Amino acid sequence: ITSEVVDRVYKEYMGDAESPAQVRDGLLDAMGDVFFVISAVEVARYHRDAGNPVYFYEFQHRSSSAEGVVPAFVKADHGAEIAFVFGKPFLAGDV
Repeated sequence: ITSEVVDRVYKEYMGDAESPAQVRDGLLDAMGDVFFVISAVEVARYHRDAGNPVYFYEFQHRSSSAEGVVPAFVKADHGAEIAFVFGKPFLAGDV
């Protein structure tokens, strides 16, 4: 990795950070992009190139059940949309 790439990544995710919380948020955004977004876009391109329609969504709703369980800066964790898509009883084993 060249210093130019490192500089661009730093500027994109943390360049304007003025507080430790902003640095944390930038780092979390960078990690999310590396672990989820990049691979999802790659797979979507394969599907698109095969002639299939592709749709993306970004779930950011903070569930009220997250209060006191996860830090306030967490909007929605990976998989948090499952309760909204299938309903909470599905997750509680009531089905």
